[in-house]
Amino acid sequence: MESPTPRVGIPDHLASRMTMPEQHEYLRARIGRRGLLRAGTLAAGTVAGAGLLGSSGATASPTAPAFLPSSAATRVDGSLVAPFGRHLAFGSDPKTRMTVSWQVPLPVRNPYVRVGPKPWDLSRKIGAEVRPLHTPSLSAKLPAVDQYYLHASLERLRPGTTYYYGVGHDGFDPADARHIGTVGSFRTAPSHAEPFVFTAFGDQGVSYDALANDQVILGQNPVFHLHAGDICYADSNGRGLPADTYDARVWDQFLAQTEPVASRVPWMVTTGNHDMEAWYSPNGYGGQNARWTLPEGGPDPVRSPGVYAFTYGNVAVVALDANDVSHEIRANTGYTDGAQTRWLDKRLGELRADRDVDFIVVFFHHCAFSTTNAHASDGGVRDAWVPLFDKHGVDLVVNGHNHVYERTDALRGGGVKRRVPVGESVSSVRDGIVYVTAGGAGKALYDFPVPDSYEGHVADLESVPTYHWTADGAKATETVEWSRVRYTGFSFLAVEVTTGHRPELRVSALAESGRRVDHFTVTR
Repeated sequence: MESPTPRVGIPDHLASRMTMPEQHEYLRARIGRRGLLRAGTLAAGTVAGAGLLGSSGATASPTAPAFLPSSAATRVDGSLVAPFGRHLAFGSDPKTRMTVSWQVPLPVRNPYVRVGPKPWDLSRKIGAEVRPLHTPSLSAKLPAVDQYYLHASLERLRPGTTYYYGVGHDGFDPADARHIGTVGSFRTAPSHAEPFVFTAFGDQGVSYDALANDQVILGQNPVFHLHAGDICYADSNGRGLPADTYDARVWDQFLAQTEPVASRVPWMVTTGNHDMEAWYSPNGYGGQNARWTLPEGGPDPVRSPGVYAFTYGNVAVVALDANDVSHEIRANTGYTDGAQTRWLDKRLGELRADRDVDFIVVFFHHCAFSTTNAHASDGGVRDAWVPLFDKHGVDLVVNGHNHVYERTDALRGGGVKRRVPVGESVSSVRDGIVYVTAGGAGKALYDFPVPDSYEGHVADLESVPTYHWTADGAKATETVEWSRVRYTGFSFLAVEVTTGHRPELRVSALAESGRRVDHFTVTR
C-alpha cells in the first residue's frame, strides 16, 4: 500500500495498533476522493447503478456505494449475463424461511428468484435486493473491483417441503427451457423433530483440498453446513492490521467453488480474523453484509453479521463472532462493548428452557482449547464464554482458526471431567463439554508440538505442552491434559442427530478422502 499522505499524518508505528474502525477511517482518508474518482464517477456512477440494478427491495450500504459504468446499460444485454455463486441460508425460522443469494458479473435489470414445487413449475416470482460492492485498488498489485450481490428472502414456506428455485433477471429467465440446468432445490426444516445430519468446518479458502472436502460433504446429505470463519482468505494476512490488503476477486472464486454444495445446502457462516476487511465498514464486516444474508437475532445484526441463532428440529445452533473477545488478534476486540456476551447469556438461557431443544451447538472461529504451534488457545474466549457454556449446558462447541482437527475430553471449568477416547459416549450433562477444532477445510495445514493421535493411529499422551493468549497479547505456556485426538490433515465434521427418548449427537470427523479419523457420541 502507498505511504500515508500528509493530510492523514498517521505514522506507521501508530497505524499498526489501530482498531478496525480506526483502520476504516484511515483507509478512506488514504485512498480519498482521488482514488474513488479513478474507480468510477461518484455521482453519475451511483445513479446509473441504481437504475440498472434497481428492484423494489434494492438497498446499498452507505459505506459501500456502487460505482458502476454509466454506459453499461446500453452495452450489456441481460441474456448474455449468467448468474453464479448461488448460496442458501436459513431465515430466522428454518421451517418457513430461506434466503437465496447469488452474484452477477455485470449490472442487470430487475433481478429475481423463481420458486415452485417442481423444476418445471416455478410460478412464484420474488424480486431481489441488490447489494453492489466497490473495492478500490488497495495496493499497486490489485485492481479496483465492482461486484454485484443479490439476495431474495423466501417466506411463508411449508415445513418439511422440497422447493425448486432459479435465479434470473431481464433477459435471463430460469423458467426458460434453455436455462433448466440452472435450477436448484432446497428442503425446509420439518415441523416436528426427526433424524438428520449436519456438517461443519472452518478455514476453507480456495484450493483443491477445499473443493475435495465440499464433495465429500455433499455425500453426507446434510441439511445444513456450518462454516466457522476464515471463509475465503481474500485477506491472506488476517492480522487485523492496516497493512492487510484483500483481493475481492477471491470471493468470486470461493463462491463459484462452493456453489455445487451451497446452492443445495444452507451454508451458515460466521466471522474469522481473515474476514475483517476494514475498507468496507467501520468494523470490517461491510463486505460480509453484502455477500451473505444470515438470520437476525444477534445484539446488532448490522454490526455483527456472524452473530445469530436458529433451531432445526431438536438442535439449536448459536453462531458467535470471536473477534469481539480475542486476546490474540485485537483489531475488533471489544467492538460490541459486551453486548454480544450479554446476548449469548440470555439466548443460551432461552434455548435451554425450550422443551423442544435437546442439544445446543455453538460455533465460532478462535479456539477455546487447541494445542497447535500456530494459534493454540485464545484466553479471551475462555474468559468470556466458557463459563457461559458451562452455566447453560452447551452440548458441543465447534471452532476453526487452527488448520487441523483436534478435540478435547469432556471439560468442565476448563479442566478434564472425563476422558473421551475415540468411539466413546459422553453425557454433556454429567461429564461436560467436548470442544472440537475443525479447521482443516482447505488452507495450508498447521502442526502440533506432539505426534498425531486419531482413529486407527491412537497414540495417547498424558499431557501436551502448549500455550494460550493472554489479555496483554502474550503467549502463556501451559501443559494440558485435555488434548485427546489430533489429526494433521484436511477434514470436516459430520454430525448425525437422533431424536426420541434418548437423543444423541453422533459426531464423526472425516478426512477429505472420506476416511473416518474420529468419532464419539454426545448424550443428555
